[in-house]
Amino acid sequence: MGPATRAALVVALVVVMPIVAIFVIGLSSDPGNWQHMLTNVIPRAGLRTLWLLLFTGLVTAIYGIGTAWLVASCEFPLRRVFSPALVLPLAIPSYLAAYAFGEFLDFTGPVQTLYRAIFGYTSARDYSFFDVRSLGGAVLVMSSVLYPYVYLACRSMFLMQGRAAADVARTLGASPLRVFARIQVPMAKPAIMIGLTLVTMETLNDIGAVEYLGVQTLTFSIYDTWLNRGSLAGAAQIACVMLAIVALLLFVERQARKRQRFTSHKTTAVVSDAVRLKLSGLKGALATFFCLLPILLGFVIPFIVLGGFALRRVDDFLEPRLLDALWHSTLVSATAAVITVFLAFVLAYAARTERSRLARSASRFASLGYGIPGTVLGIGVLIPLAAFDNAFDGFLRQTFGVSTGLLLSGTGFAIVYAYTVRFLTMSEGTIDAGFQKLSPHLDMAARTLGRSGPQTLRQVLLPNLRPAVLTAGLLVFIETLKELSATILLRPFNFNTLATLVYEDASRGMAQDAAVAAIIIILAGLVPVLLVSRSLDDKH
Repeated sequence: MGPATRAALVVALVVVMPIVAIFVIGLSSDPGNWQHMLTNVIPRAGLRTLWLLLFTGLVTAIYGIGTAWLVASCEFPLRRVFSPALVLPLAIPSYLAAYAFGEFLDFTGPVQTLYRAIFGYTSARDYSFFDVRSLGGAVLVMSSVLYPYVYLACRSMFLMQGRAAADVARTLGASPLRVFARIQVPMAKPAIMIGLTLVTMETLNDIGAVEYLGVQTLTFSIYDTWLNRGSLAGAAQIACVMLAIVALLLFVERQARKRQRFTSHKTTAVVSDAVRLKLSGLKGALATFFCLLPILLGFVIPFIVLGGFALRRVDDFLEPRLLDALWHSTLVSATAAVITVFLAFVLAYAARTERSRLARSASRFASLGYGIPGTVLGIGVLIPLAAFDNAFDGFLRQTFGVSTGLLLSGTGFAIVYAYTVRFLTMSEGTIDAGFQKLSPHLDMAARTLGRSGPQTLRQVLLPNLRPAVLTAGLLVFIETLKELSATILLRPFNFNTLATLVYEDASRGMAQDAAVAAIIIILAGLVPVLLVSRSLDDKH
């Protein structure tokens, strides 16, 4: 076992430790507590979570697959604009979209105000209107900002398929819709499953939107059981159930990809843009509206609502509590980005240089973190850190009569640890993709010229990997800036990030006061989204 593989195993242990801690606490607690959770909490919250996952998955599948097919296979008005614009909702965190829709569809909001003006209503008792603070509202919010995961995966798959298979089916008399349903969608099933799995993970991870919209999911039940009811064991038990759901989802996704594998011959890729189905008249207008609607719901409306509130509160940009939250967010996000990129580099470098089964296994275990919802991860991180703090404090008390208090679990270290575990997969994937672009002959050539392993890494590989490393760091920085679920559980007392500041104001019914912090988060989130859009334009 080489040193790189040993380092990779240590990284994997860092990621796995919170998961093990959750099961240890959950399975070793009082059986009566299990009975209470299984009888009173998990069934109700689990059913709401199931309905939220099913309906959100259905809506995101319809819009993600439909828009991807239209952009990749058809020609209609504004298609070139929609191709990158359909990615923009990824810049809007789900909890910010919920706050924006809450204001937009409220009784005093523009929609109901216009509705009353048109029909002459004067009171809410005179008419019924869609209640955004409901399961349906949660589905609307989640699907509006999460469908790009399906769109991105399917768009790439449809473009890789080319037109050859579709043209053969058309020559045999199949209509365009029949070709889409019988040929292109079945071939894109692996990509669809990847996108839907990501949508499901993000839906499970959300806590701010579901709490604001009044939908008690398993994620919110963990938060409520731990902080409001003071039962860490009960929260760990709910977390065990959620981890089982995550494991099942990952298993289903891998089985779907395992059973269906398709290869794209180079000749099909060449003609991928050659012939598009031209949609004009009513069909073209419908295609344009179908692609425009999710952009309006997922990006334009939240950005305009929150941006309008922020413009009325320009002075808040210099408010001390906002500046403190911005500093805290920048500090913990930058720290997490540096640590995560370093650990991801260790994993990718071990897989490249030693190519052992242990190195590959370490990478797989390290990838588990992204599938863990933030609230679950918060419990898993707190348990071992609190155990270390208590043990170390007890040792110093007995030996030197000195109390250290909370060294790790009560500081920003816990937040950084959670961020690292959750986003290590994202960083490792980006750096590994950078390694894949570098021929192994570079390493060999450097060694034959007398360079040692460390010299080859420092003088050859790192300079060539700089773009991938910077991209990985940027992605982690932006994602941690938006992260709410783990932060709200692990933050020290009187410690706010931009995300928790928005959450606190919105929880008190003052979403307008949180608009400035929300706009900062959205503008930061636009950076990776624009990078993705630019890469799509460069490739196609």
